[in-house]
Amino acid sequence: MGPAAPWWARKLAGRALCERSQLTRFRDQGHGVDPFGLHPDGVLTGLAITRWLYEKYFRVTSHGADNIPAEGPVVIASNHSGTLPLDGLMLWTDLVRNGPEGRIPRVVVDHFVPGIPIISIIFTRGGAIGGSRGNFHALLEAGEMILVFPEGVPGIGKLFRDRYRLAHWREGHVELAIRHGAPVVPVAVIGAEEQMPQLARIERVRLFGAPYLPITASPLPLPVHYHIWYGEPIPVQDRWAPEDAANPAAVAEATLWVRQAVEDLIAKGLKQRNGVFR
Repeated sequence: MGPAAPWWARKLAGRALCERSQLTRFRDQGHGVDPFGLHPDGVLTGLAITRWLYEKYFRVTSHGADNIPAEGPVVIASNHSGTLPLDGLMLWTDLVRNGPEGRIPRVVVDHFVPGIPIISIIFTRGGAIGGSRGNFHALLEAGEMILVFPEGVPGIGKLFRDRYRLAHWREGHVELAIRHGAPVVPVAVIGAEEQMPQLARIERVRLFGAPYLPITASPLPLPVHYHIWYGEPIPVQDRWAPEDAANPAAVAEATLWVRQAVEDLIAKGLKQRNGVFR
């Protein structure tokens, strides 16, 4: 038996999201959860927790979720921002609600997340994974969908003056996508950059392993309007063979292709929105 969703989660989520969560593609090997800790009731709990934020506070508008492949291994690569990683929560929620039925994004979280009490269990039950190469390999080999933020912590740590400018774009997700023949779907999250403007930071002040203490213009996230844009899958598997994953030039070229696609989606999203809060 897996972990049952608490009564409040079923009530907060509502019937439609309860039914959606139970479509979760789930590989129980006799432990009540899948090998990485995922369970459909954990997905439901996540949907319940994020419902008000998604529907009422950030009023997320989704564009192009039909670009997500319904089957096979796929990497979702998104920009990252906002001081607090609420963009990750909203993107996970959007993929579960609007992506292919039953496909749960395996969100790659930073190394300090597993050390956060309670939160780490909620994340794991909803599909979050540690960002090791072994986890990445196993999930792509199993045909799963992995959500990664190649900017990492520097992405959410950008100062307000640097909003919508991508930080260093790491290559590991592209190298593994080539190795496993997985397309990469670029994503742009518009709105999160303005949710909690970061003005400065205090280095070496750490909480649960976070690398710094941010100084923000707002004590709480602002009710910005999120827009999530999904681009067409980038077929790295058509241009490079698995053995090209060991070729630095091929990986660099593919990484630039993905980064440029995300930058193009950011530009498109900024051009089409009517304002930060609308």
